[in-house]
This record gives sequence, C-alpha cells and structure tokens, in this order.
Amino acid sequence: MEKIWNEMYSAAKKVLNERRISEYVTCGEVSAAILSKSGKIYIGVCIDTCSTLGICAERNAIFNMITNGEQEIEKVLCILPDGSNGAPCGACRELMVQLMPGKYKDIEIMLDYSTGRTVKLGEITPEWWIK
Repeated sequence: MEKIWNEMYSAAKKVLNERRISEYVTCGEVSAAILSKSGKIYIGVCIDTCSTLGICAERNAIFNMITNGEQEIEKVLCILPDGSNGAPCGACRELMVQLMPGKYKDIEIMLDYSTGRTVKLGEITPEWWIK
C-alpha cells in the first residue's frame, strides 16, 4: 500500500470524534480525507441534522479543498463509525463527477484500509450521466 494512504488514514482518524452539538445536530461519526492533485490532504467530518441539512464527511473534505483553492481529487478515504472504510454515497460521487468531468473515473477510493483494497470511482460509478 502506498504511504500516502497511511497519512490520509491518520489525518481522518484524528478528526473522527462522534459528538452531539445540539439536540438537533450530531457530527464526527464518519471522517474523510481527500488527497488533492497538489498532494495536500484535506479532511472533513459528517454533520447530521434532523432536517436533512447535514453533509457527508467526503463532501465536507471536498468543500474544504475547494475553499483552499483546489478542485482536483486524486484519492478518497473515509472512516465509518465502526472503524471500517467504504465507498462514497451517491451524492458524494455526483459531486466528484461534476467537479472533474472527463477525469473523475481515475479518482482512487480506499474501500478497505486493513487489506489495502482500492477501487477507481469509474468502476463504482459506471454509465454516469456525465461522461
């Protein structure tokens, strides 16, 4: 496994901190790290609200990247509440596709950190409406 995955995992693990912000908002159950084309790691956590105003950890990390002047994603890693990893949801995939039309298929996603199993976004997002 590439060393960068260890750095991304460590960065995401540092912000994984499930907590209740108010009676309506929880956060930190899932964390994510995005590796930008420049090689910088951006992190984010999920924020859940009682009225669907929340955001996934992956999109939060992507918005952090965009806020800091970048828009190209190389790799994505998220840590789920049980410590495992998984693929981004449909909304997160859609954002990545729209950010990088023509290039999104090459974004690498860590599916299982314990085994080093990765997949390309194009493999799990086939036949998308944006080519």
